[in-house]
Amino acid sequence: MEGIDALVDETGFSGVVRVDSGGHTFARAYGFAHRGLEVPNTVGTRFALASGTKGLTALTIAALAERGVLGLDTTARSLLGDDLPLIGDEVTVEHLLAHRSGIGDYCDEDVDRPVTDHILPVPVHELAATEDYLRVLDGYPPKFPPGERFSYCNSGYVVLALLAERAAGRPFAGLVHDLVCVPAGMTDTAFLRSDEPAAGVALGYVGERRTNVFHLPVLGSGDGGIYATAADVHAFWAALFAGRIVPLSRVRQMTAPRSDVPEEGLRYGLGFWLDGDAVRLEGYDAGVSFRTVHSGATTWTVLSNTSDGAWPLARRIAELTA
Repeated sequence: MEGIDALVDETGFSGVVRVDSGGHTFARAYGFAHRGLEVPNTVGTRFALASGTKGLTALTIAALAERGVLGLDTTARSLLGDDLPLIGDEVTVEHLLAHRSGIGDYCDEDVDRPVTDHILPVPVHELAATEDYLRVLDGYPPKFPPGERFSYCNSGYVVLALLAERAAGRPFAGLVHDLVCVPAGMTDTAFLRSDEPAAGVALGYVGERRTNVFHLPVLGSGDGGIYATAADVHAFWAALFAGRIVPLSRVRQMTAPRSDVPEEGLRYGLGFWLDGDAVRLEGYDAGVSFRTVHSGATTWTVLSNTSDGAWPLARRIAELTA
């Protein structure tokens, strides 16, 4: 890919770039998965996806809907019971998927603060199951009535994971694995504990040497925390648009625009960003940046174990594949 290596040299990018187009694949790794031990990233290294997880959460919900376990019109209250009383009785699964629920957000992206802030109100090691997040989600008043407008909401996707667990009677990570990863052939994708670093997994860096282990939940849930390889991300797009995860009619429903988001120059469906004819997932957090785009016969992915490392390369690849 023209100019990628030069841009890597200029920015100090650490991560993996993969582009699949016209039957050809470009895949290259840069930088270190573990800086202290100088373990290099490889094209098979697993990286955290941050909010890229939301697409897998949305598809897990869609797969449960296909099985009649819940519906887009299911209200959050019907499964929450007395938990999270500030979530309105009218809020539905569809509102949550579309970021149109209006519920308060524990990680409100409208608040201007550094991504490296320590924002969680409980110790990160105590967030190891979706039910543990109830203490994090509680106490945030609604912003507006459900359905009124778009407002990106991390809390909404943790609530979706909670609803999925309660409706299906199974842990959320297992649902994602069985309903999304297995049919997509995503063999290296999983929720991993940040305090149990494994071989082949990139540590996330918020400085030259400091990792993000104190910044994020020790085990992710519906709004972030899954890890994947570039090959698995490519497999995800191939499976999604072949109807192997949910039927194509459901894929079309999820990738139809529900909101214009002019401040981003994008639209949003149910779990997916929309850019013209392209469908996008992305994530940004302390020690994580990720973007992947599917457009026609072309898919591309940038994974980085730094907070903003993916963006210069993502912009360059978007130019080259436009």
